[in-house]
Amino acid sequence: MRRYLALLLPLVGLLTTGCASSYAYGTSDPVSGAVVAVGAENEYADVIQQVGGKYVQVNAILSNPNTDPHTFEASASVARLLDSAQLVVQNGVGYDTFMNTIESAVPSSSRKVLVVQKLLGLPDSTPNPHLWYKPGTMTAVANAVAADLAALRPAHAAFFKANAAAFTKSLKPWTTAIAAFKAKYPDTPVAVTEPVADYLLQAAGADIKTPWAFQADIMNGTDPSAQDVAVERSLFTEHKVKVFLYNQQVTDSLTESFIALAKASDIPVVGVYETMPVPGYRYQSWMLAEVQDLAKAVADKTSSEHL
Repeated sequence: MRRYLALLLPLVGLLTTGCASSYAYGTSDPVSGAVVAVGAENEYADVIQQVGGKYVQVNAILSNPNTDPHTFEASASVARLLDSAQLVVQNGVGYDTFMNTIESAVPSSSRKVLVVQKLLGLPDSTPNPHLWYKPGTMTAVANAVAADLAALRPAHAAFFKANAAAFTKSLKPWTTAIAAFKAKYPDTPVAVTEPVADYLLQAAGADIKTPWAFQADIMNGTDPSAQDVAVERSLFTEHKVKVFLYNQQVTDSLTESFIALAKASDIPVVGVYETMPVPGYRYQSWMLAEVQDLAKAVADKTSSEHL
């Protein structure tokens, strides 16, 4: 296997280098014998850190807000991280397939791999992979992480369980804000570029007017049809929506043209993120900030393109 890894790393190193960075978040240094863990996306790494505390040493693969997660290709450093990992959390639904490739190249019978798609019981055909925007997802992740950590370090099982419970409780301001928006601004018509925040918008009772085909094309890096582009433009020119949300991490000339058109049409623009903005945010505060920006856009037409 080591010979296989030696052959793999130079090949992987030829691919685009991603951002793999340590996650400390101001917590105390890991104790000796801490579980080595990896989150494919930094929002999952954050949850691992919050549940595991000083008993985990966590790294994230995707944490650069300027990286398009859909086109990310792993580097040799990613393979080295996974080779030593005892616990891995990844999204699934085709979002981070590079993880499967590297995990196969550096197999370990003792490594626990938590795939959020499978945890939620979602099929491979699930159209929107941005599962962390869905209320309830991270509660399930936190509880599963606590269980996996307890299996790896039984002596600290109560600690992990208590942290998972505290994490779930800390999501209350976010879910309360979602409910408040839904009650105050029911069926708010919105336009988007791609389905980054669709789960959140649906939970908040918003009416997403952008055709799904358009969203999927933008997400997958293909050109949307002229008909769908015309429909999207009409949402602004005919003032059919109250907010325009776009993927702040991935823009091109088409996206920029819609941002300009929304502004020209006096429609507030909100930037949403695929990976958690760092430093300065935890998962809870990030999600709450996204809802607050949405509410400000509807209430007083305030644009919030950056967190």
